[in-house]
Amino acid sequence: MIPSLFRKNTATDAVYGVYRAIVAQSRQPLFYADWGVPDTVTGRFDMISLHMALLFRRLRGNETTKKFSQAVFDLFFKDMDQSLREMGATDMGVPKKIQKMGNLFFGLLAAINEAMDRGDKEALAAVFSRNIYEDTAMDHARTLANYFIAQDQALAALPVETITGGTVTFGTAA
Repeated sequence: MIPSLFRKNTATDAVYGVYRAIVAQSRQPLFYADWGVPDTVTGRFDMISLHMALLFRRLRGNETTKKFSQAVFDLFFKDMDQSLREMGATDMGVPKKIQKMGNLFFGLLAAINEAMDRGDKEALAAVFSRNIYEDTAMDHARTLANYFIAQDQALAALPVETITGGTVTFGTAA
């Protein structure tokens, strides 16, 4: 998916709508103030990645949503590219950082899917502990796992047509 960054812009209003909803949900102060997610560039990337993972879990296995999923993914990494440049990363450094971010994202997505597909909440919390909390704050990781499972269930009830139409809603993070 990374080479797709160099393709023509495929983002539609629906893609932008879904991506904006993901970013807005990822910025909920509760994650950082109460649940201990580091309020850093990396912590914010992690939260966007988690919400992107929720979207991709909902849309996976559906041939008709492949292009939509790809367009959201492309927009995500174009946004990360722009953010890195705004933070002062050089033209030479950005591609390496984006590749590293892509690898982190795909590793996180695979680990999440494995735990979720097995219905193993404790394994999911361990994934979050390792990837979000650097092997600390297991209580926070369990809270985040409970949230993630609830969001996954809420998205499962949302019609695919609603999502590809540009609307994705997340439950409250309380």
